[in-house]
Amino acid sequence: MKKLIYLIVLCSAIGLIFNSCEKLNMLGEPIDNEFGTPGPLASQAPPPWPLVTVDAAGQSLTLWPYTGTDLTDTPQDPVNLIFIGQADPRDLRAALLSLDGDRTAYGIPSEFPFNCTWNDAMGDVQAAYGEPDGWVANAIQLECGMYDQVRFHLRLFRAGDWTIGNCHFEFLIPGTTEHQVLSWELAEQLVTVDFMRSGLLDETTPIIPAVGINDSPWSEIPSYIYNELPVELRLLIGGPPDDVTEPVPIWTDGNATILNLAQAVDWTPEVVQQNLTIIYNQVVPKPFCADGPYQYIYVQGPVYLDQEVRLKANGKLTSSFYANGTLQATPVDPTTDPPTPIGETYEAKVRQRQRTMINDRTSMGYYFIHQTEIPQDVPYRGQLIVEMQIGPGEDNHYSIDVQCGQEE
Repeated sequence: MKKLIYLIVLCSAIGLIFNSCEKLNMLGEPIDNEFGTPGPLASQAPPPWPLVTVDAAGQSLTLWPYTGTDLTDTPQDPVNLIFIGQADPRDLRAALLSLDGDRTAYGIPSEFPFNCTWNDAMGDVQAAYGEPDGWVANAIQLECGMYDQVRFHLRLFRAGDWTIGNCHFEFLIPGTTEHQVLSWELAEQLVTVDFMRSGLLDETTPIIPAVGINDSPWSEIPSYIYNELPVELRLLIGGPPDDVTEPVPIWTDGNATILNLAQAVDWTPEVVQQNLTIIYNQVVPKPFCADGPYQYIYVQGPVYLDQEVRLKANGKLTSSFYANGTLQATPVDPTTDPPTPIGETYEAKVRQRQRTMINDRTSMGYYFIHQTEIPQDVPYRGQLIVEMQIGPGEDNHYSIDVQCGQEE
């Protein structure tokens, strides 16, 4: 297992390792306004490509059949759920949070994680696109399961009277804050079952297929991760039962399930808080300024994750997420056992801030990432600043600024 953890950390992206949770401008001064201002290389985002049109219950929606991590047409996750009718994301959240974990009537075993209940989720802000609203953020995201084990993770994006969704079944890669998607279809089926259990679906046309809107299969599971999965789980996600030498494609039929809701669950004002501490003690790929000899670093120290979701009586729902920590980073040669230090240890400031909001009129999403190596004005060190704001209307921007010390 130790070898698996090392390989996973070595080969996976690092996510929150150097992310900042204090919102600053380019001079390092705090930004007082709620969603900030565009930074260097910022631009208003054009529509992505391709767009598809889906029809349901006499209505139609033109959308990008994927979600993204920036405001380009680089896809991240496939859209596999679409909601109409009483389909505001706050309605969907209330419906799922009201359910228990007993799915045995639908042939789903009463075992974790399949007997999980839904809660608000920590996760990155993503973007979706639907006309005429344009780019929209996932104002709400939910999980069934546990962040630090396995979970079903659902992101919801309001697009006019519709809501666009992606759900996936994933597990936390040991020793990191990264999750590996295992299945799109299993998650789509679980959400469909839960809305069938809710009793809120329209009796005449409860479920409508949106056929062939995205590519199949989508993404893949690295072989060194797949080979550690139990055979029962491999079969459950539609993979080969035997060990593999190549990545395993993640199966999807390319369709989305449209759920038509005729009723809604009342919202209840509440404040939900979550706190996690991730202790790093791993070799990871250097996230930026890695063009020189220092491609990997050994990182030690805690990163603190905090989230608050607040639903007010007037229906305004906000989610605030922070990650922050000061880590010790040492450049290493990862090909030796144990990895050999090849440079001096230095501090790495890790900070990230995210905020989403949805009310009766609009929805917004914002994230700010600041990764700083100290001192940053020496060769092969520097800082990375990423900022994205989504909504409302044309008030969208994405910027990235990398500053590296000059080689001697």
